[in-house]
Amino acid sequence: MRFDELNWMDVEEYLKQDDRLIFVLGATEQHGYLSLTTDTKIPLALADAASAQTGVLVAPPFPYGISPYFGAYPGTLSLRLTVYVEVIADLVRSVYGYGFRRLLFINGHGGNDPARGRLNELVNELPGLRAAFYSWWNSHSVTAVAQKYDLKSYHAGWIEAYPFTRVTDLPEEPKLPVSYQGQPDAKRIREIFGDGVFGGPYQVDPAINQEVFTAALEDILHLLLFQ
Repeated sequence: MRFDELNWMDVEEYLKQDDRLIFVLGATEQHGYLSLTTDTKIPLALADAASAQTGVLVAPPFPYGISPYFGAYPGTLSLRLTVYVEVIADLVRSVYGYGFRRLLFINGHGGNDPARGRLNELVNELPGLRAAFYSWWNSHSVTAVAQKYDLKSYHAGWIEAYPFTRVTDLPEEPKLPVSYQGQPDAKRIREIFGDGVFGGPYQVDPAINQEVFTAALEDILHLLLFQ
């Protein structure tokens, strides 16, 4: 159940029964051969699946993140860190003002991690606010699935290659992992990573991706209990 399916009176009615809300934090940035909005599509799919099982409302996804290092790849849209964390804070204050108290943030982009620290401040500023921050690809349960199949997770690689994130055919052969030292600028990052994929298989058996999705969804369902 999403905001775009409701009017304001529906939300007011929902709040009489539940004060939980799911936020989706994404990004618009290069993902090799995958969609530029991969980091939004995956957490939104997880949010929708969790909502279908629990009835918890899903706020409109926030599709912009902190991605300055991919600035030399056309299609990347990045916010400054200072701007990003305050936008998230403003969104929290908005929903807190009319009654939401338990907020789950499903994050799809590693660059968004500073929002976690800002949320820690907000739960100490706003009485009764509870918040959880979940980066799906980083969870122990998802990592366990990857390890089970002797796979490592790399940006724009197999772990993000769902049918709904693919926009073209993917290479068959894996890519040797690429690494770098220091803090190279966006132009140098593009030189280092080429097609934008950090390494490993571009795709695997879809059943493995489904197992990853299921593991992440189970984590989310547990977090929504706010125990």
